[in-house]
Amino acid sequence: MRHYGASRIYAKKLAPNDNSKNQVYLGGDFSALNIIPHGEIRPDDAAVAGAVRDRAKAAVDFCWIDEAGRHLAPNTGLILYPRYPEVRMSGFLSGCKHAPSSIMRVRDEGRLLVLGITQQGGVLGYAANAADPITAELTAREWPTIGVFLELPLTLRQTTSPKQQLLDELRRIYRLQWIASQKLAPSGIKAPYAARNGGGYTLEAELGISPNGYAEPDFMGWEVKQYGVSDLLSYRPKSPVTLMTPEPTGGLYRTGGVASFLTRFGYPDQAGKPDRINFGGRYDCTRGAHALTGLRMTMTGFDATTGKITDFDGGFSLLDAADTVAASWSFRGMMAHWNRKHAQAAYVPSLFRTPPPEYCYGAHILLCEQTDFLLFLKAFATGTIWYDPAIKVEQASSAKPEIKRRSQFRVAHADLTRLYQRHEIVQL
Repeated sequence: MRHYGASRIYAKKLAPNDNSKNQVYLGGDFSALNIIPHGEIRPDDAAVAGAVRDRAKAAVDFCWIDEAGRHLAPNTGLILYPRYPEVRMSGFLSGCKHAPSSIMRVRDEGRLLVLGITQQGGVLGYAANAADPITAELTAREWPTIGVFLELPLTLRQTTSPKQQLLDELRRIYRLQWIASQKLAPSGIKAPYAARNGGGYTLEAELGISPNGYAEPDFMGWEVKQYGVSDLLSYRPKSPVTLMTPEPTGGLYRTGGVASFLTRFGYPDQAGKPDRINFGGRYDCTRGAHALTGLRMTMTGFDATTGKITDFDGGFSLLDAADTVAASWSFRGMMAHWNRKHAQAAYVPSLFRTPPPEYCYGAHILLCEQTDFLLFLKAFATGTIWYDPAIKVEQASSAKPEIKRRSQFRVAHADLTRLYQRHEIVQL
């Protein structure tokens, strides 16, 4: 697994029904999507024309590995069943003549599936039967769990878990006290950073996190997020937590462009800045139309009572008084954004001072695990999560207006734990 680039390794003990005919069960929610990298979530082509989209698919860049090498399984994918809900993996034998068919076609007890996740978004697979020494080695030990998966170390010399290694690093950073604001370049070199949004960059630089092509979690499977506080005694957050910033995928915002959207729904800057049009405010499913923009937020395709998706073609929409769609986000697109980095998250408090710009990180760490997009939708339906845009155009009447986009979905820090199955507070 390491030889072919795995940076994280998981294993699943296979049940009799986990085979090529019945697919491999990956959990009774959508949390597996946070662990297994996948392509765009699309409607199932097999669905009857005109019917409600009751399931969706996502391709997986999957290869089987064995002593002979690596073998592409080009038809591997995830199938999402919102009715139950659950996720299954299918197509892993199709088109791959070196796939472990003798193990994955049967219903034998004691089989094992090992999955390696690469930083490029690939998935490596190894299947073992009950007699394989690897199976015996794995079942003889205790391993951390994430959903239906066991989390394995990259080497048996790795005696501490990824969670403990993260906490050890955060403890080291906490003891450094004030750290100069910085940002880690792709080359791995720390560079001074003067802008006021340097809290996250500085923490990432200390953790050795640099940008990469695939949106992997920051540190050994953990997303690390800092949040500004007024002091390191009460840890009272200065602002809500920004969960993600996806651009609208539909509505006039997409078809007419941002400038046209701002002209129609924006408003003059409330602080009196000349020739500037803003679009802001709080939008959620519990509120009426915003006084300045005339838009209200709606959600379709989700049953808040049962907590299930009823139509994968659903999503969120900003509507005007005539029900014109000003901007919209599809469930499939939002799910992809949410799944990228929220399987395991650590929230770290920070203080800022200047000059020079410096950050100090606290010892009160919130660890959250096992999220699911359905938890996101439940929170959005009740107004716990809201849309908080910061879109503007400056020099609006000029030949070259300057447009700045920022579509934020936010939550109060106190409500973060509602988005995860497990959480704990650790004092470093």
